[in-house]
Amino acid sequence: MKHVSFSGRLVMVGCGSIGQGVLPLILRHIGMEPSQITIVNSDERGSRVAAEMGVTYIVQPLTRENFRDVLSPMLGQGDFLLNLSVDVSSVALIAFCRDVGALYLDTCVEPWLGGYTDTSLSASQRSNYGLRESALALREGGNSGPTALITHGANPGLVSHFVKQALLNLANDTGVVTTVPTTRAEWGALAQTLSVKVIHIAERDTQVANIPKERDEFVNTWSVDGFVGEGCQPAELGWGTHETVWPADARRHDFGSGAAIYLERPGASTRVRTWTPLEGPFHGFLITHNESISIADYYTVKNGDEVAYRPTVHYAYHPADDAVLSVHELAGKNWNMQSRTRLMMDEIISGTDELGVLLMGHANGAYWYGSRLTIEEARSLAPYNNATSLQVTAAVLAGVIWAMENPDRGVIEPDAIDHDRILEITKPYLGEVVGVYSDWTPLLDRGVLFPEAVDTSEPWLFGNFRVV
Repeated sequence: MKHVSFSGRLVMVGCGSIGQGVLPLILRHIGMEPSQITIVNSDERGSRVAAEMGVTYIVQPLTRENFRDVLSPMLGQGDFLLNLSVDVSSVALIAFCRDVGALYLDTCVEPWLGGYTDTSLSASQRSNYGLRESALALREGGNSGPTALITHGANPGLVSHFVKQALLNLANDTGVVTTVPTTRAEWGALAQTLSVKVIHIAERDTQVANIPKERDEFVNTWSVDGFVGEGCQPAELGWGTHETVWPADARRHDFGSGAAIYLERPGASTRVRTWTPLEGPFHGFLITHNESISIADYYTVKNGDEVAYRPTVHYAYHPADDAVLSVHELAGKNWNMQSRTRLMMDEIISGTDELGVLLMGHANGAYWYGSRLTIEEARSLAPYNNATSLQVTAAVLAGVIWAMENPDRGVIEPDAIDHDRILEITKPYLGEVVGVYSDWTPLLDRGVLFPEAVDTSEPWLFGNFRVV
């Protein structure tokens, strides 16, 4: 089905696993020709797929000094810049698109090369919180102009729409009478009424390859550069109003919305307890993601200047087992990258990516809603994808379509757009989309082998989730 027709030019910056995976979906579901698309990438990765699709491919790294000169001949009024790159400033590209009148979408707010680990910046400045604030600052003076939909991959992105659907399901199942909210204030009021205290983006990737990870090799089912970059950033989480114990290594930001905090340690060295339906309880990495901040911010309810309600929100990620081994090796080398990397794709022989949102603290305890996509289903649905990448590429496709349908919304986040439209486009590519209740809490089976410092008076405190 063609969801929308597009007569302009589309420039894709970056063509790693997500770029290669989304390209055939764009041509499948958007009415446009391959001749309208140009890919600009820093290396040859993706050139073979581009050639097969009949798309122009240019090898040209983008830098602070050259990006405007490179992109200006390719983009103008009504065109589209799809940013799937790493090490290229999202804020710089958004500002450029506003100048020329082009639409824009990315999957995370990226800094220029080295920005994630630049020790001349404070941890606060190089956090996702800081990067998000720099993107939202483009709204100053009014949020008019061409749509720039930021952070719209699977997570961040798709999971924000899962949260809205999960809240509606929970309201229905617990007898809370509600119409579908249409404003940010109404969504926040619904979450508060339901007493949702914690939201995990709870993901377990069980994909396995027939080529095991080797020594001095980082293996992953999606961008290695992207995973390592965000894993080395400070762990970040939206900080809820029910929290009563301040973590010793936590710090507040002295600018912006105040919806989130950060820990003075990398996300890839911070683990939390969580739960998904297929896996059950497990330990996940508290990797920083934009949705941890944007969801917490979006659902904040205030009485005047005082915050009356906010959920604690963060990512809880158990990647493929070989990726876990890769992170363990990376940490052991004091976060110095391995000499070789490998994206798991054709060598995957089995497994599922179980990606969803786990809403906790409400009348029914815990509720997980999301996608369970197997590698076999992913391969049957779209070329150049595995289970992890297809959840991302389907969301990128949906975001591009939404932006084309809503071309004048300025800088906007996934939480503020139509979740029904996004789910309508993505569901055919998400495998089994389910909601499952559980009586799990982070206190389950605690203190059996050894005494543990837990707070049994409030199961949903961050300290009970954190693995120490």
